[in-house]
Amino acid sequence: MNKIALQKPVLIMLYGFPGSGKTKFSKNLSESVNIAHLDSENIRSELFSKPQYTKEENKIIRHLMDYMTEKLLNAGASVIYDCNDFARLSERRSIREMARDNHSLPILIWMQIDPDSALKRIVDNKLKREGTKYNKDVFDKAVQNMQNPQTEDYIVISGKHTFNTQHDAVIKKLYDLGAINAETATNKVVKPGMVNLIPNHTAGRVDLARRNILIR
Repeated sequence: MNKIALQKPVLIMLYGFPGSGKTKFSKNLSESVNIAHLDSENIRSELFSKPQYTKEENKIIRHLMDYMTEKLLNAGASVIYDCNDFARLSERRSIREMARDNHSLPILIWMQIDPDSALKRIVDNKLKREGTKYNKDVFDKAVQNMQNPQTEDYIVISGKHTFNTQHDAVIKKLYDLGAINAETATNKVVKPGMVNLIPNHTAGRVDLARRNILIR
């Protein structure tokens, strides 16, 4: 499948509970759109054999993410900035400024999901990948630190929807911002299946008296 080429570089930020599906969405989007996916967890695992998630470790990851993002944006590339550092308004504001300084369009995506489902996801993922159980206290602390977008420009995507539905919402936003043209937006939106309105007499009994569709 040919990736969608963007007419303007964009910088996508992701906001939502741990376990809301941000990284899975980012990976899928980077396979559909010509955009670089910078994953803080991948970078962390490359730098630290046993990540501790300390303040100093997080600072190193953030510095490297910022450096790589600026280099890519400056070269005219688009970026998905995938990390858990956008809980606070001030953090999102600094990334928006980075995007504008590098002549890119900032996009904030809010992945919404109920906290119970998000916690179950992240617990199951931790057990599957590392054999450890995620601490609910860590999850609750992360949630308490979050500042929901209010006056900011953002789009909402359900963390429980299929990627096709999530993808269509992003395509619409990219079109609204002028990052893709109308033809690309139309061709890349997943279209629902057609409904057959003509009764099939071979499929069983049909009451023609109940047909109230009139075509002139």
